[in-house]
Amino acid sequence: MLKNKIIVYTSGTFDMFHYNHLRVINYARSLGDILIVGVSTDELVASYKTPPIIPFTERLQIIEALKIPDIVIPQRSLDHTEIVKKLNIDVFVVGDDWVGKYDYLKELGVEVFYFPYGAGVSSSSIKKSIHDSFEKSLQNERDSKPVIVKKTVIPDS
Repeated sequence: MLKNKIIVYTSGTFDMFHYNHLRVINYARSLGDILIVGVSTDELVASYKTPPIIPFTERLQIIEALKIPDIVIPQRSLDHTEIVKKLNIDVFVVGDDWVGKYDYLKELGVEVFYFPYGAGVSSSSIKKSIHDSFEKSLQNERDSKPVIVKKTVIPDS
């Protein structure tokens, strides 16, 4: 605690920013006095999943434009030990798709909350929806084009 202020940290890729991103950031805000949001760098994300669609600098600017966080920083590692120590983090919030991954922070005196991200919208589901819609559109276009059959004439022998 910093002068009786509870410092909360949450982080994420925040690719294709959507409602569930906003929900987890709002939840994190409700747990303390100072909210620090880490935005994963492109290099970090590419180390464990498909690289983001939106470049890091743009994702960082999107989160900075929100009035909810007090501070927005780059996140360069999935190991939060150093950040917790450097920034005196009291509370860490992450989506429940990471359940158990950050329990080690409890040993550093950090309260860890796994936010119930739940089913529904996610960057992955948005990407899949866009892909499926594009594929369907292409298939419809292919199906609507007339098929031209070329006749091959075999000469009489």
